[in-house]
Amino acid sequence: MQVHLNGRDHDLKIEVEPGQTVRQVLTSASILPSTVIVSFEGTILPHSTILSSDVALLVTTVSSGG
Repeated sequence: MQVHLNGRDHDLKIEVEPGQTVRQVLTSASILPSTVIVSFEGTILPHSTILSSDVALLVTTVSSGG
């Protein structure tokens, strides 16, 4: 299946097997899961969410530091 990850810092499409979690997809795309929030149609998705079909996800980078 195809997952489109887009946002201010990301814009890529990757092919993954159905049944992957958001965390696994992020890792496959070389995105550190702890640095982003992922949402679909305005709803934030837990990184444990299982994806089963083609989807476009908004990836928002979380700023931190001091």
